[in-house]
Amino acid sequence: MSERTPMTKILSKFTRFAEAVAAIMMATMFLTFILQIAVRYSARLAWLPDIHPIFEPSNFGWTLEFCLLLWVWLVFWGNAFVVRPRDHVVFDILLNYVRPSLRRKFIIITSCAICVGLFLAIEPTWAKFYILRLKKTATLSSLLGDWVRMRDLYSIYIIFLVVVSLRYGWAAYRAIRFGVEEPENSNTEQKDA
Repeated sequence: MSERTPMTKILSKFTRFAEAVAAIMMATMFLTFILQIAVRYSARLAWLPDIHPIFEPSNFGWTLEFCLLLWVWLVFWGNAFVVRPRDHVVFDILLNYVRPSLRRKFIIITSCAICVGLFLAIEPTWAKFYILRLKKTATLSSLLGDWVRMRDLYSIYIIFLVVVSLRYGWAAYRAIRFGVEEPENSNTEQKDA
């Protein structure tokens, strides 16, 4: 039985944290969606806001934008921190069929290309985000306050670019240093036949 290293323990705890954050975002998005439905149908009851002003439909315009914001964060957070490389849909017919040395070169080249491409996209993206520092959201100010700007809401994309770039850089390093593993669904039986 092998002991887990301190780095493995930290990585495992961070993975659980990232999954919990994604689950909280998904639950919050779902509850906001349910709130949207409730408000939409209660809006037909004209007497309800008179008795309970909290049910005034005009107070809930933020729900659509909030759901969209959570969806954007969920997609980029999930792809940066939760989704593992083996969970991605890949077209690896050629990759699985070639010999390990060529597979290693494929992985190094594609990982480096993705790493460099995403890393080079950070600066122009941040330049575009600089403009967004002035823009406020249309409806989320009532929920989050006036201090939140569009740049803050979409900052997850910068985090995504940095993290995924580092992940692919790590994949290239591992392929250079340790080689590549045999694919799980390899065609070795077909090659030998």
